[in-house]
Amino acid sequence: MLTLARKQNIPRYLLYFFILAVLCVFLLWPIFLTVQGGFKTPEGDFTFKYVQSVFEDPLWMAGLGNSLMIATATTILCLILTMPMAVLAAKYDFMGKGVMTSLLLVPLILPPFVGAIGLRALLGRFGAVNALLYQLGFLEPGQPGFDFLGGGESGRFWGVVIMEALHLYPIIYLNITAALANLDPALDEAALGLGAGKIRRFFTVTLPLIIPGVFAGSTIVFIWSFTELGTPLMFDYYKVTPVQIFWGIQEVQTNPRPYALVVVMLTLAVGLYLIGKFALGGKSYAMQGRAAIASSTKKLRGFAGLGALAPFVILTGLAVMPHFGVIFSSFSVDGAWYQSILPKAFTTDHYANALAHPLAMGSIQNSLVYALGAVTLTVLIGLSISYLSVRCKVKGGWLLDSLAMLPLAVPGLVMAFGYVAMSLNWPFADLNRFFEAKGWHYLASLCQITGKSPNPLMFLIIAYGIRRLPYVVRSASAGLEQTSGELEEAALNLGASTATALKQVVIPLIMANIIAGGILAFAFAMLEVSDSLILAQKEAYFPITKAIFEFFNRLGDGPYIASAMGVWGMALLTITLVGASILMGKKLGAIFRV
Repeated sequence: MLTLARKQNIPRYLLYFFILAVLCVFLLWPIFLTVQGGFKTPEGDFTFKYVQSVFEDPLWMAGLGNSLMIATATTILCLILTMPMAVLAAKYDFMGKGVMTSLLLVPLILPPFVGAIGLRALLGRFGAVNALLYQLGFLEPGQPGFDFLGGGESGRFWGVVIMEALHLYPIIYLNITAALANLDPALDEAALGLGAGKIRRFFTVTLPLIIPGVFAGSTIVFIWSFTELGTPLMFDYYKVTPVQIFWGIQEVQTNPRPYALVVVMLTLAVGLYLIGKFALGGKSYAMQGRAAIASSTKKLRGFAGLGALAPFVILTGLAVMPHFGVIFSSFSVDGAWYQSILPKAFTTDHYANALAHPLAMGSIQNSLVYALGAVTLTVLIGLSISYLSVRCKVKGGWLLDSLAMLPLAVPGLVMAFGYVAMSLNWPFADLNRFFEAKGWHYLASLCQITGKSPNPLMFLIIAYGIRRLPYVVRSASAGLEQTSGELEEAALNLGASTATALKQVVIPLIMANIIAGGILAFAFAMLEVSDSLILAQKEAYFPITKAIFEFFNRLGDGPYIASAMGVWGMALLTITLVGASILMGKKLGAIFRV
């Protein structure tokens, strides 16, 4: 007779191996195919010539250099912006602190490639900022305005960096503030007692202790900005690796070189991550116990309090500038926002046109289907992983948890390209031929991304779900770690099956965490950029972000309709992020950590 514990372990390990198989097929296999494609000749032989050709192509090398510079500049700018603010928030209380820290998530409600529309309207040569400078007398009538984003490569470069930094800085801020909150104040007190000043204490005590948090946030920002596709496209900055990969998507059936470029980008991203991990993570100092004394904050009043509040107000104001630019663009009459601080005439026609336009409405419907399917998939897999690794503590549970967090470290562009490779290889290529031979054209179209009649439904749902898996896993794990397992054990001892205990005991206890992770996964899936631009090749199946990109590049009212759709996206993400923040509170930052 099997004991109760062994009977309970059988379904758990069956679930474990099933989830492991799913992650191997839809997470590791696409990455493997992408890497393999960069080293495989059409005859099936191994070769380095494609990767070598990347380093011999001056255009591609320039793209790699520009991408690395964008990532480095974005990460450094985010650190410069957030480090002082995180220290202020951790050590001091001041008027408006609660409101301003809660507003720090605002930049996340708009994908940077949509915000680029607003930023160009504000900072262009004939934009709102120059109109303000004319109004204030800093520019004389007839004198040309400043082209802040530049007509050349340098201006476009900094436009991309600024837009990405204003979008991504909350991720570093969340990680640094979490690291500061875990410090033992006794260490700072000891350094103070030995005569160390504030600056010396920060660099010799505080900074070494929070390096893991700094590294965690910086890693996500660096990889994100290194592989960001949408923002360079919107700024017409094409000499970067992600855009070069995007343009090469149609060649992959006959030309392996785009695979090689993806391999080089992936190697650089992972290599730089590992170098930082060993160089910075290896120097971190672990806390040996709980804080010896409770942390306390100093109350700032008067001008000192206003001085502490000022950087939060300024940064938040800068961060929401693109959002207001998109909003005003969406209400501006065509041509009415030219050399003026605000549009000279307003209209709601762009929203009406978007509702009537088949591409706009079709893309919204498509995104709803893709995102809902992805959320269902990611909640089922994510909850299973959290349950197995946190509550059941099955052997090898750490492997599932690590694989679930891998999408944060692997560029989304690599994952998207991997699904293209999957569609061209076994089993999907064989299934496509089989279904075509049977005359089942719809099923055949589901198995291809490029070609005559591709339907990305299946691939986009899987891609969205796998990419957002970390949010659900971290959210559900946080809930399981805070709830006692005694009620579940009692249910099992009374004869309930694992499934029954999970359904009637565990899930109700962590429902808020599941909902928080689920709505974040839904919102970011609705506005996913890399997967959408690469996997959706036919207009009938465009999601929202691909439709916005198409509208922006059309003449006439295209950019205005794109702005209106961007405002809808902002409203969606605002609602979901506020809901997730209410449900998870301060633990929301854990979702954005490696």
